[in-house]
Amino acid sequence: MKKHLLNRRALGFLLVLGVTVSLANTASAQFRRNPVVSPEIHADNKITFRVYAPNANEITLSGDWMGQGKTEPLVKGDTGLWAVTVGPLEAELYGYNFTVDGAYALDASNALVKRDGVRNISFFMIKGKGSDLYEPKHGPKGMVSKVWYESPTLGLTRRMYVYTPPGYENNSKETYPVFYLLHGGGGDEDAWTELGLTPTIMDNLINSGQAKPMIVVMTNGNPDQTAASIEAPAKLPIQEGQGGFGMANKKFEQSLVKDVIPYVESHYRAKKGKENRALSGLSMGGWQTLNTTFDNPAMFDYICVMSMGFVKDSPMLPNNGDDRDNDIEALKKASPKVYWIACGKDDFLYDSVVNLRNTLDKHNFKYKYLESTGGHTWTNWRIYLSQFAPVLFK
Repeated sequence: MKKHLLNRRALGFLLVLGVTVSLANTASAQFRRNPVVSPEIHADNKITFRVYAPNANEITLSGDWMGQGKTEPLVKGDTGLWAVTVGPLEAELYGYNFTVDGAYALDASNALVKRDGVRNISFFMIKGKGSDLYEPKHGPKGMVSKVWYESPTLGLTRRMYVYTPPGYENNSKETYPVFYLLHGGGGDEDAWTELGLTPTIMDNLINSGQAKPMIVVMTNGNPDQTAASIEAPAKLPIQEGQGGFGMANKKFEQSLVKDVIPYVESHYRAKKGKENRALSGLSMGGWQTLNTTFDNPAMFDYICVMSMGFVKDSPMLPNNGDDRDNDIEALKKASPKVYWIACGKDDFLYDSVVNLRNTLDKHNFKYKYLESTGGHTWTNWRIYLSQFAPVLFK
């Protein structure tokens, strides 16, 4: 009897031990490090990308550092591991993705992912002088608030991001100028914080004395959206003539002037007057910047148009230069303190910027032109922000 009892106890112990070992092995497998390293940043700033896909037939790489539409093929090894090495690349933050047998794919070995509208992208950063502003540093930090506000102009409750500079919360008497920053087509109010790294850039510029403390407002430029699709997926029907991103009907521009600016100036310690307002935007946001400042010439003293100009023969962008003579003269008379135009030499909208500059030149309208390498990418737009913010409100 005792021997039988001992056997049962021993069997029970072995069962418990087996379950424990099984669970331990499962946990070990679950948390085991992915053996595929990608991207691997080498000492000479060359980058190796890898994908383990033994059954794939073709894999290509697309990245911010490439020209528009260009790709780089990965080579398949004997083990089913595909790889390619590119570069060396300059110090910067870069987004990229793979295409596996025609399907868009993230880098499964890279936990760093950012959202660009409805598209996610893998990314990495090469440290150095070119990316110095993109890394948080010691010192006070500003605050980003996600603010819901009413837009009677659009008939919507909408969301915007508002950056308040370091020290804003500690000094209830200090007032600040305001920088309104607009995203591009396909983006939303999250774009300039997620991809543009605006809060970190502004913290570093302000703390180093390169830029004056200011409020930065980043709202949603899509007039049919309440907020980013991940926050409020419901979308109003596209109105006739609105175009793919609502760039033609000027509804957003009207809402910016009638709803956003009054809200900010009544809910924040914001200075008023054109000398205390700046406006800039990229691509679609650049078009909205052109419209807003032409239609309201006495509202902003600091203006920057990024990667956008007068697009010829575009049904989405009517009145894009052919009948802007009076508007340009009105803005010229208002005499903004700073007017910048910035574009990459490989940008697909480069010709539109040439058209814009030619039209302004015809009116002897003074502006500063910044031309960079590369195309229609966040690499350029972060650079433009980093260079434009330091000239504001001085």
